Amino acid sequence: MTDAHDGRPHGGLVLLVWAVLLFLITPLVVIVPVSFTPNRYLSFPGDTWSLRHYQELISDASWRVSAADSLIVALGASALATTLGTCCAVGCWRISSRLSELIRFLMLAPIIVPSIVHALGFYRAWIEFGLYNSYQGLIIAHAMKGIPYVVICTSAVLANFDVRLEQAARNLGASTGQAIRWVVLPSIAPGVLTGAGFAFVTSWDELVVNLFVISRGVLTLPRKIWISIQDNIDPAVAAAATLLVLLTLVGIVAHRVIARRADAGVVR
Repeated sequence: MTDAHDGRPHGGLVLLVWAVLLFLITPLVVIVPVSFTPNRYLSFPGDTWSLRHYQELISDASWRVSAADSLIVALGASALATTLGTCCAVGCWRISSRLSELIRFLMLAPIIVPSIVHALGFYRAWIEFGLYNSYQGLIIAHAMKGIPYVVICTSAVLANFDVRLEQAARNLGASTGQAIRWVVLPSIAPGVLTGAGFAFVTSWDELVVNLFVISRGVLTLPRKIWISIQDNIDPAVAAAATLLVLLTLVGIVAHRVIARRADAGVVR
């Protein structure tokens, strides 16, 4: 709703927006101060602020191992999801029929179906295939959950791709594979990279599947956080959460700076 005179939104809508923003940032307002508590339990720091829990993240080998495991799994899963998802999106774009629409719909299953259902399916199948409690099994499971994001992002870019560019390459003697590799893929790179980013974040943040398909062989960061809050909530969890939020903010700022420079380059 907007004001009839100057087109500005009504005060009630503005108040609602601020209320929603306050609701979203309230956990951050709590978590960040708690991470600086000098106590060994969750509490606000009061007059004394301490970095002991951030030091624990560095000194405790289990936290370092969990971060490394999460990075390995997320990189492997995003690479696999990007490869398979891009091939699927380009293939459906080339077919351009009802079959391709059905395939795209089926690709959404990992997003539509609850994670607990996937986790149960992965658990039973991975035991049969010998992939339970292994890096390979976890990477494949995470990749299957990340493929839909790659397909969606890549298909969205392909919808605006000028097919005449591919036809021109074919007319100049390029084969289908060469036209896709030299013309189509470079043109849809932003969509592919966006999908890869979503696949990486999905893998990095996954917990439910991790609880079902791994035990002690792989310790990802979400699983480490889960273990740390089972019996006694360790304030190091708040420190880890604060660092993750900081990394997210750095990524957002970096993306905005790169996008702004790219737009400035286009204008010039």
